[in-house]
Amino acid sequence: MGKQSNIILIGMPGSGKSTFGKALAEKLGRTFIDADDFLVMQEGKTIPELFAVSEDCFRDAETRTAKTLAEQENIIIACGGGVVKRPVNIEIYKKTGHIIFVDRSPERIANDIEIGTRPLLKNGAKKLYELYHERIQAYRTAADYIVANDRPESEVLDELVHLAGKL
Repeated sequence: MGKQSNIILIGMPGSGKSTFGKALAEKLGRTFIDADDFLVMQEGKTIPELFAVSEDCFRDAETRTAKTLAEQENIIIACGGGVVKRPVNIEIYKKTGHIIFVDRSPERIANDIEIGTRPLLKNGAKKLYELYHERIQAYRTAADYIVANDRPESEVLDELVHLAGKL
């Protein structure tokens, strides 16, 4: 690609997308955008408010967000965990970027995140395992690259920086 393309991080809630996205952006001198935060700003409604209407209402907003973000250049985007539920989102992001799946096991996520703050995980860790198994194939299919988050953060970040250098 002529222009520097975007880096899009996908993966489960709690997989490290935002943490690594921010750190990677800092190291590369790029802008980091959390797609869910951007969606809330763009839509003027919170994610729980959109979900309260319907999951489709939220997913429609997610697709509008993808279209807006994919028009930008040289940014790093951390997507919501369910972005892969609509293949069109992945098609949109791939037009101007590379998708990296941050793969972290449900065991590691469950031990690490505050489940109560995650809308789809409020019913506990069992839901986390179900979501992982439901989405793992979609994440793998969508990804241009897969980075395992199964070691110290600094090592994962080093791999991401190295990968970004080749994109």
